[in-house]
Amino acid sequence: MPEPRVWQLTAGSAVLGLALAAAAATAAGPWDGGQRTAERARAAAPATGGERHPAPAAAPSAPPRPARPAPAPSAPGVLTALTGPAAPGTRPADLARVLVPLLADPGLGTVRSASVVDTATGRQLYGEGAGTPMTPASTVKIATAAAALTALGPDHRIATTVSAAPDGRTVTLTGGGDPTLDPARLKRLAADTARALRKRGHTSVRLAYDTRLYPGPAVHPIGPNENLAPVTALMTREGRLDNSTSGPAPRSGDPALDTATAFAGHLAHAGLKVTGDPAPGRTPQGAPLARTHSAPLADLVERTLTNSDNDLAEALARQTALAHRQPASFRGAEKAVRDELGKLGLPLNGARFADGSGLDRRDRVSAALLTALLTRAADPAHPELRPLLTGLPVGGFTGTLAGRYGQAPAGAGLVRAKTGTLTGVNTLAGTVVTTDGRLLAFAFLAGRTPSPDLAQPALDRLSAALTGQN
Repeated sequence: MPEPRVWQLTAGSAVLGLALAAAAATAAGPWDGGQRTAERARAAAPATGGERHPAPAAAPSAPPRPARPAPAPSAPGVLTALTGPAAPGTRPADLARVLVPLLADPGLGTVRSASVVDTATGRQLYGEGAGTPMTPASTVKIATAAAALTALGPDHRIATTVSAAPDGRTVTLTGGGDPTLDPARLKRLAADTARALRKRGHTSVRLAYDTRLYPGPAVHPIGPNENLAPVTALMTREGRLDNSTSGPAPRSGDPALDTATAFAGHLAHAGLKVTGDPAPGRTPQGAPLARTHSAPLADLVERTLTNSDNDLAEALARQTALAHRQPASFRGAEKAVRDELGKLGLPLNGARFADGSGLDRRDRVSAALLTALLTRAADPAHPELRPLLTGLPVGGFTGTLAGRYGQAPAGAGLVRAKTGTLTGVNTLAGTVVTTDGRLLAFAFLAGRTPSPDLAQPALDRLSAALTGQN
């Protein structure tokens, strides 16, 4: 059970970080608020329910491991408030009086569940159907991210490598599952590769590319759409065909081939002759010629949650599968995520993780599971899970909550939460700082909702009410 010292990080940083959050606010609105045209076409009647080799001398060395999260500075004023009696707004009976009418909002549809937990004690302050598994939409990313962090650690980085055949006539670009690989890193990787080849006396090569780390299928059950590129181990910029960095976008039908073709162009620009066209191949044995690494997993998790990044979420699920020696596929990731979360002693009855992103309606998560995950992340005994909290969008300021809380201003800056939106499904799970400085974890899941235009403000009002402000 978390101890009150958790507030030195969570409550104190949440309050003190308010001004910083405002300064860093982005102009982008929620990406997942009604844009799922491909899915809507498929679901006219939505179903909801109770729903590392060391790098050789010629290659760049692996980046240094960043320091693990450290305790926040002492905040006696905050801790004094926490050790005192709960304010009226955080007593279970008072919460029920406030939340029950708000949960009755018609905008929340006909299937609802809720859980509110005091993260300092682990005590549930309010629950309605809290243990009932429901379709979580993108709030399932909290579970996906938690599994990856516990399986791999926050310092883990995903490598993309280049290896040469023994005769040096063929080089293979091997995908490690990093959807954040960008043109600049790909160009540097090609320059490092060309330098290493020239040292070996090779100036002409053929290029192969290896995506076998992910056995498939590459296409999500939802079908091709702008919310997710084909899930492959090798891609650049998540297969985006425009200049966007988050949200829906036109996607490549073959991100791996596009990446390999661009890499071949960079090799030629670096002075090598590349013969033939890139073709699928197998990675030869031996140490890579060159490699590039993603940002640390902690950063990837934060990006996943802030922007509700589907491509990164699917990558995190597959990295968890690899850590569990499971196939890096939808099915293998499902088993690995569940097994990893089971180690944390979480309420997994009825839970299903059919994908990592929440686009699959077969996903099932309870409100109690989501608040348990958030409470674990606030526990000083689990610093590896802290990115679950720091990555949550800030109400009215960042990520998928940047354009919300206009109708519930009490929550702006005090609510941090992961959004979830599918046709007929609207969810919100995160944390809120109360007027007496307590950090509450909450999850509100709604099914058979009439529209996001009605459901999202209702969810915002629910979470804002937890602050205890009028």
